[in-house]
This record gives sequence, structure tokens and C-alpha cells, in this order.
Amino acid sequence: MADDVIVVLGGTGRQGGAVARELLRRGHPVRAVVRDPAKARPLAAAGAELVRGDLDDPASLDAALTGAHGVFSVQTFTGPDGLAGEVRQGRAVADAAARAGVRHLVYASVAGAERDSCIPHFESKYEVERHIAELGLPATILRPVFFLDNFAGMGPQPADGGGQVLTLALPPDVPLQMIASRDIGVFAADAFEQPETSLGSAVEIAGDELTPTRIAEVFTEVTGEPTTFRSQPVEELRAYSAEMATMFAWFAEAGFRADLPALRRLHPDLTTLADWLRARTD
Repeated sequence: MADDVIVVLGGTGRQGGAVARELLRRGHPVRAVVRDPAKARPLAAAGAELVRGDLDDPASLDAALTGAHGVFSVQTFTGPDGLAGEVRQGRAVADAAARAGVRHLVYASVAGAERDSCIPHFESKYEVERHIAELGLPATILRPVFFLDNFAGMGPQPADGGGQVLTLALPPDVPLQMIASRDIGVFAADAFEQPETSLGSAVEIAGDELTPTRIAEVFTEVTGEPTTFRSQPVEELRAYSAEMATMFAWFAEAGFRADLPALRRLHPDLTTLADWLRARTD
């Protein structure tokens, strides 16, 4: 595969950027599709070919995928067209991969997408998964769990009287599986390098699993700031975001199912919450 180009969508985003960097680290030629090449200069400096592309422009997708061996596809539901835009663009990338005769599509979905979660941004990704299957594409579906990066925005907040409080709409003793963007890059690169086992598979991926009580303890241990956990009532969260409330209720009742011991046998250095926090505080 050393001479086979892999096209990476979302090269300036968390997942696409991690995949592009890991592929480049392993010596694979990468063509990163970006809307603004100026934002992708670090990728270019690392050896990636940059092409300007628009997921809503089939001609630009066809140009980007010409001659490619593989493609890593990821979309967001946070764009201007929300869930409909995510589905439209995910289907468009799959259609372009079919037209180009791409030999391996790796699609970044979400853990639990196939389990009738009723979480809108899970259901949207499963719709894209179904389209990929209907096209008969040679594909691997990666289903990452809760992103460690989410703690950058929903991490502990200062508490009255000192210390800090981590607030999540979860019971204190229900484990939450988590993954770092870096490790999504690792699993995607593995998939491209091991088509004999990865093609046709759909796998949940994670790097750590902790209860909320233990998550707070890790924050204390790594940051040195005393951290306690507060279990937020789901209805309190629902007043802010119905979708978030539905998601956290699903976390508590169904939850993720990544086989973490098996994944760690493959990659013992998968990122833990403590690792992630140390990297942010170094």
C-alpha cells in the first residue's frame, strides 16, 4: 500500500486530522480534502497533498477521489444544515467512492448507531452506514464512543468554596467508555493496512472506561484540583438540550459496548483519561 493514495475528508478536524497524521506517520501517501488550504498548512508540512473540496459539489469530490485506493469519510451534524446536511454529505462521499472505484472506504460513525438509540445524531450516522451497505462498497465502519475531547467543554467547573465540580447527567457508578481522537487515527490506519480482517466489519472503538466518580478522581489526581462529581438530573439537562438529555439517558441505560480488553491487547498504549489530561497540562 505504500504507493496507494488515501483520501482523508475533514483533514483539519479532530478525527480527519488524527487519521491523516497517523497515516503519514506510517508512510502512507495522503490526499487531504479541505475547504481552506491555509488552515491545513501543518498537514502539508507533514507531507500531505492538499486539495480543495466541497462535500456538496460532486465534481470536486470526483476530482479528489480520482486514482485513490482508499478514503476516510467523516461528517458533522453541527454544520449549517444540521443532521440533514450530515446525511447528505455522507451519502455524497459514498456515491463518489463508488464512482471512483475506491477499494476501501473507512467511515467514522458512532458507537451504538445500529441499536435504535433514538439519538438524532446517532441515527443520522446509521443512515449513512445503510447507504454505504446498499452501494455494496468495500468498507470498514468505525464506531467511536464518547470523545475525551468533550471534556474540554464539559469538564469540571469551579465550585463555591474552592475546588471544582464535574457535572454529568449520569449515575455515579455507571461506566462511561471514552476515546481520544488520536486513537481513532490509529484504528483507521489499522483498517487500511489490514483489509483482510477489516473489510466488511463494524467495530466499536474505545480507549478507556471509568465511572463518573472515578473520572472526578482522575481530574483530582492529574490536575491537583480537588474535584467532586455531581449527578445532574436528566430533566435538568433536557431544559438545555433535548438531544443531549436523550443521549445521556441512553448512556445510562444502554451504553457503549466496545471490547476494551481486546482493543488494548492490540494497542496497549491507547489513550486514557489521565493520559489526555496530562497532555493538556504539560
